[in-house]
Amino acid sequence: MIRKAGLSRKRAAAHALDAALDDTELVSARAALAQGRWQAARTLLASTGDEWDRRGHRVTVLAREPYCAAWANDWLLAEPDSADAAVLLALAQVRRALRGKEEPARARESCRSAASRAPADPTPWLGLLLLEQSLGSGDEVGRLFGEVRARHPDHHHAHHLMVARLAEHGSAAGPDPLHEVYDFAAWAAEQAPADSPLAILPVVAHAERYRVLAATGHEPPDPAISRHWTGRRARQVMKAAFDWWLEWEQEGHPRRLVDLNFLAHAKVCEGRGAEAAALFHRIGEHPTPAPWSYPDREPYTAFRAARDHALGTA
Repeated sequence: MIRKAGLSRKRAAAHALDAALDDTELVSARAALAQGRWQAARTLLASTGDEWDRRGHRVTVLAREPYCAAWANDWLLAEPDSADAAVLLALAQVRRALRGKEEPARARESCRSAASRAPADPTPWLGLLLLEQSLGSGDEVGRLFGEVRARHPDHHHAHHLMVARLAEHGSAAGPDPLHEVYDFAAWAAEQAPADSPLAILPVVAHAERYRVLAATGHEPPDPAISRHWTGRRARQVMKAAFDWWLEWEQEGHPRRLVDLNFLAHAKVCEGRGAEAAALFHRIGEHPTPAPWSYPDREPYTAFRAARDHALGTA
């Protein structure tokens, strides 16, 4: 019975930490793709058009499927001129390369081929950015971010990747309120339109920097007792982000739940229970691994504990 209960909790956590978030069309297409029915993915991506944040979200989630590369290759064989098939195959190969099941050079070649088919699409460049963030040099990461931004200046996923990468610079130096990741996040938020969810990026930067500092022993592993979340700059950043959310909440953005999880986590760490509770109501059953896993926690357990405490159901 104990073993069955443990397995049940693991299944519940895996279901809750679904990268598809609340995109039900994506969930359906992914289920069909897992069975080799790539036509559903074709329909989904065709309907997405040039909504670049949504397209990037959907392609990266589909690419996580274990046999996505095989099915995308079948699709490309059936429709050799399909840019959608090419980009899905490229991102699937990136995912395989990150798991050590594909040569990075082959994944890079697929991304460049997909980019040549659809020059305006930032998604193949997002694939290259995902790959180089883990395997490449800082200069190459910066160049690829520039390629994404040239095609979609407010690309949500790409900015999050850059913040995660920059947060790791100078990790041995300890806490630094002037760290470059904060400057980058502030710059990106200021450059974006007033209603852009990049307004939350300074909070993301704060969480990513905490991840690095806690991992290197410069901050305690329990964020609730870390001064990282209670300094003047932190309070200003989190207030500005929460005020933006109250005024501009982007209910239609495909990755808004990523932002809400970062903001709820920050409010929990700051000790703002009422504000955290409002965010948890919006998040519902859609936690994200980051930042609840920071610095080294089981994310679903951490999310549930924080949510239950904020909502008074613990």
